Amino acid sequence: MPGDVAASWRTRRGLRWLLRGCRVLAHLALLGMTCFLSLLSRPGTSLFSWHPVFMSVAFCLCLTEAILIFSPEGTLFCSCSHKMKVLLHWTAQIVALMAATLGLAYIVSSKNQSELPHFVSWHSVLGLLTLLAMCGQILCGLCLQFPQLLRTPPVAQLHLYHTIYGLIVYLLVTFTMVLGIHSDWFQAQIKGVAWYYCLGLLICPALIIMNQISRSYLQKRLHV
Repeated sequence: MPGDVAASWRTRRGLRWLLRGCRVLAHLALLGMTCFLSLLSRPGTSLFSWHPVFMSVAFCLCLTEAILIFSPEGTLFCSCSHKMKVLLHWTAQIVALMAATLGLAYIVSSKNQSELPHFVSWHSVLGLLTLLAMCGQILCGLCLQFPQLLRTPPVAQLHLYHTIYGLIVYLLVTFTMVLGIHSDWFQAQIKGVAWYYCLGLLICPALIIMNQISRSYLQKRLHV
């Protein structure tokens, strides 16, 4: 019996360290992809060059970190209080929305300058839908911050909606970024094994965040 307890403890400890390693990998992947896209686009050479920069900052970096802040295993702010984590989450979300809006403004300006049609690709249409979904998610978070001022469902139920909606938004973000690396601009510069490496940098954080949110969803569902 004591041997079974020790084995179970070692298993839980090993799983905890595995999750921590995955979270660290997610941080490195999203930071690496943001830096890589920023260098690849050579910001300042054209109006379009700023679009990948701001979108990678918004989607790869800020939005992902905003979710990982609440991870118990791999957050960079594990010593912070929950109130401080909520504030950091809000800040990252607002910065992500501002960066994504700037990215949209630059691609619209670039299309206007080149006299090209707008929103003719799946990447552009899904990107716009993702930006609108981000606005909805922030409004949902606003309702959580001020439930007394707004007519909202019970806080626990609203937390559940916010969590599930957050997963949907992040999946939209991931699909948008994957379609982005399928674009002619990206594939003209990155091909072969390097392209699959970039795909992995996008998929890895998505899988980790899906695991984090699904675990959070199950915990909240048990208390609703």
